[in-house]
Amino acid sequence: MGRPLARVLLMNPNSNAATTAAMVRIAAHVLPDVGGWTAPQGPEMITSPEALDAAAMLVGAAEVPPVAGVIVSAFGDPGRAALAQRLRCPVVGIGAAAAQEAAWHGSFAVVTTTPGLRARIDALMQEQAGYTGCFLTGGDPLALMRDSASLDVALLTGCRRAASAGARAVIIGGGPLGEAAERLSPAAPLPLISPIRAAARLLRDKLSI
Repeated sequence: MGRPLARVLLMNPNSNAATTAAMVRIAAHVLPDVGGWTAPQGPEMITSPEALDAAAMLVGAAEVPPVAGVIVSAFGDPGRAALAQRLRCPVVGIGAAAAQEAAWHGSFAVVTTTPGLRARIDALMQEQAGYTGCFLTGGDPLALMRDSASLDVALLTGCRRAASAGARAVIIGGGPLGEAAERLSPAAPLPLISPIRAAARLLRDKLSI
């Protein structure tokens, strides 16, 4: 017999299978049975509105096996709305879930590496009260992803800027930044929201598990 289907499917709209595996491991801290899906085409890391729109089309039309719930694990939640309309299970996006959790702190900000997505991030975050803005790291996002030490320094610098601007919590904005969010949580100057964990907690609540 084959392996039973996972109860929850984490969908990575980026085309990097290693990133999918890392995100599944993070979600598995919260949910008992998580499988992964990786976009079959497109960039390894979404950095532009055009790539986000293409990912939304891909995710929204994807064949999804019978599962209890789905996590769309890119920060712009591409394809989440389309999937939610056609699937008979809860579908949560890591961006909206993170904003919902961060808003509990009163005021919150996003720290991320992708300046090209700033307008999209702002629009999604502004659906929750208390959003104070998006703080960007410098440099090329893909180059930063290849150097975890430099990435951590850049993200922590952004967190300190967000704290100085009055944020009481910070979201590390991006599914591929999930491992960095895990590493930086103890060192951050204010509560750090992991979008993957936030989405997993939200889905766990919806499924009552």
